[in-house]
Parts: sequence; structure tokens; C-alpha cells
Amino acid sequence: MPTFRPSTRLARAIEFQHNYPPRRSIPSSFFTGTRLAASRRSLATGPQKPDPLTEWRNPKPSKWPNRFRLMFVPFIGALVYSMWTTEIQTEGPSIAEKDALTKRENGVTTQSPMRLRMEKFVQEHQKQIVAGLEEVDGKKFQVDTWQRAEGGGGITCVLQDGNVFEKAGVATSVVYGTLGRAAIQKMRVNHKALDPDVESVDFFAAGLSMVLHPSNPNAPTVHLNYRYFETADEFGNTNAWWYGGGCDLTPSYLYDEDAIHFHNTIKAACDKHDKGYYPRFKKWCDEYFNNKHRGETRGVGGIFFDDLDETVKDREQLFAFVQDCLSAFLPSYIPIINRRKDMPFTEEQKQWQQLRRGRYVEFNLVHDRGTSFGLNTPGSRVESILMSLPLTARWQYMHAPEPGSREERLIDVLKNPKEWV
Repeated sequence: MPTFRPSTRLARAIEFQHNYPPRRSIPSSFFTGTRLAASRRSLATGPQKPDPLTEWRNPKPSKWPNRFRLMFVPFIGALVYSMWTTEIQTEGPSIAEKDALTKRENGVTTQSPMRLRMEKFVQEHQKQIVAGLEEVDGKKFQVDTWQRAEGGGGITCVLQDGNVFEKAGVATSVVYGTLGRAAIQKMRVNHKALDPDVESVDFFAAGLSMVLHPSNPNAPTVHLNYRYFETADEFGNTNAWWYGGGCDLTPSYLYDEDAIHFHNTIKAACDKHDKGYYPRFKKWCDEYFNNKHRGETRGVGGIFFDDLDETVKDREQLFAFVQDCLSAFLPSYIPIINRRKDMPFTEEQKQWQQLRRGRYVEFNLVHDRGTSFGLNTPGSRVESILMSLPLTARWQYMHAPEPGSREERLIDVLKNPKEWV
């Protein structure tokens, strides 16, 4: 370590007080003239702001005698030496603050962290989907933005009592937070990259979620969710990451052509990246979106996947896959809703739709992991999490469809999922 030498500024700081000759007295008339001139300048130019450096430029004489100041010289020297040789521990900016600064200064590019790229992608696609749905319905979505104290926030777009949709929600969320040891141990089952010896770890999650409940019982409900999750160290470097998501169709009345079109569009997006994706993720969807207590799937399926990380493909390849899946939504659903939205229906068909919506609610509140994670995340926004629930639903005791009816055929398919393509 180099020899410690006090700087010139330090030497000046401990310099003894000098005895200067007394100043000449100034006539009182000088002050009167000076004050009058200052008053006139103030009236002409407005109030003058106080100089924040006045005290620094004109310090008051010390009240301590020289002998007392001399006693403090060793103390000041020791204090400065200690500060110079000791590492000062300060709490740096959080990952959320670093990301906000990066976006503000440099924007989001292909070289940005995946966190920021995924956030930008889902927010851009949210606008596209909302615009497409407003064109179908003829009414505008209510746009609601919110922020989390822990970092992040979201944009929730909701349309209620529209011309086509009884309730439609399209939401993006960006969440920064901390996972405790118990959550880390649970996630390590699928993600060995997580450090099992730490007490907590910072995490980031971003995604787009959407549920559309049309008014017409002939038009199917549809659900979509694509998300990205990562954990990071204190410097913002990624430790573990994965993608999840999917989409599925939930009709009250089954039209085979609708199910075939929906699955074909999704399969085309999957096949661009891996021919094995669609059959694997279609089976996963049938198994996941399943009301096990009823012994039936929620709808006629689609795709579902979770925990896709470096053991499957690299991060850029999986990001491209998620982008294509999300981009396939409007082509997969808009032709279906346009075919069904104006079809005539009876009061009995409307009652059946309400019963099917009751089953939808059962799955979301009993089995859905995303709903459970959201409701158990500190600082979560409950209204956005429960956006997926229909505006109305019905539970009728011991209801059973008529034998040979269209309602019974739907139940048969839900109990025995079909291969649509």
C-alpha cells in the first residue's frame, strides 16, 4: 500500500486560523446606498434566488481556539486514513432500476437483455391484438396501467358488455421480485441451474395473457398466455431462465371446422421450429387444462408448454418460437369469431353456455398454476389476475345434457380428447 499523504485540500481544512489586521470601518451611508440599489434591482428583475454556495464561499470564523483545533489534527488524519483504506459498503441500484435506466438511455435492441426484449415484444403485440379485436367488436377496450412498488407493472385492456364480447381481457405484466428458499427448492426440480445454497434470489417475469368470452354461445371462448421467467444475481446477470405458454379453444357448442382451423394454424407455427413440438405440446395441453375432479378437459385444446430452457433449445431459438406462436393468434381466432358472432341462438343455448363457463371458473381457481402464482406473489394485482373469469356463469345442481344432443357430444369429446389434425 502506498504511503498515505494528506491531500492539499485536507491540509487546508486543518489550517490554523490567521490573525489579520482589522478591516477599515465603512460609513453607514454606504450600506444605505447599497441596500437601496439592491432593492431597485430586485424590483426590476424579480426575487433573487439564494446562492447555495454562499456559506462555502464565505465561511464563518471558527469559534474554536487554535489549541483545540490542534488536538483534532490526529483524529482527522486517522479518520481520513480509515476512509481511504476501508471499502465502503453501499446498496446499489436494483435490477428494475438498472433496466429502467437502460431503456431510457439506449432503448431496446437485439443486444439488450432478454428481459427487455420480451417486455417490448409482448407490449407491441398487445396493441396489435387489441386493435384486431376492436375491429371485430366495434367498441373500444378500457386501458388500465399499473405499477408495482417492487419494480415493474403492467397494462390491462378490458372490454365488457361489447357488441361481440361479453368480456374480453388482454393484459401484459412485468414483475420484478425475490424468491425465497422454499420457492427456489421447488423450482430446482425443473431448473438445476438455480443455486440451492442461497436464501433468496431476484426474479423477473414478463408475459401476455388473454381470455375472450363472446356473448354468442356458438362462438368459443379462447385463452392465450406466453411468458418468460428468469432469475438473476445482484448485478443483473441471468442465472436460470425459461419460457412457458400456449393457447386453447373452449367452445360451448362444438364445430369441428373451428377446432381443425385453430389446431392447423398453431401446428404451422410449431412446425417452423420443430416437427415434434405440436404433438408434444398438444398432449401437454390436454393433460394440463383438465378439470380432474370432473374427468373432462376444459375445452378442445391447443398447445401448452412450460419450463422450456437450455435443455430444449437455446434462448434465441425459443424466443423466436414464442414470437411465432403469439403472432399466430389473430389468424387462428378471427375467422372463427367472425363466423359465429352473429348466429341465432336460443335461451336454452345461453343457459348451457353459462354452465360451461362455470367449469371454466372451476379450472382457473382450482387447478391453474398461473392464477395460484399470481395470487401468492406479494404486491400482485388481483384484478388483472382474475381478468380471465367470465362476467357471468352458472352452477346448476346435478345437471346432465340430453342423450344424443349436441351438448352431450361436447362432453364426450371433453372426456376423450381428439386429434384434430
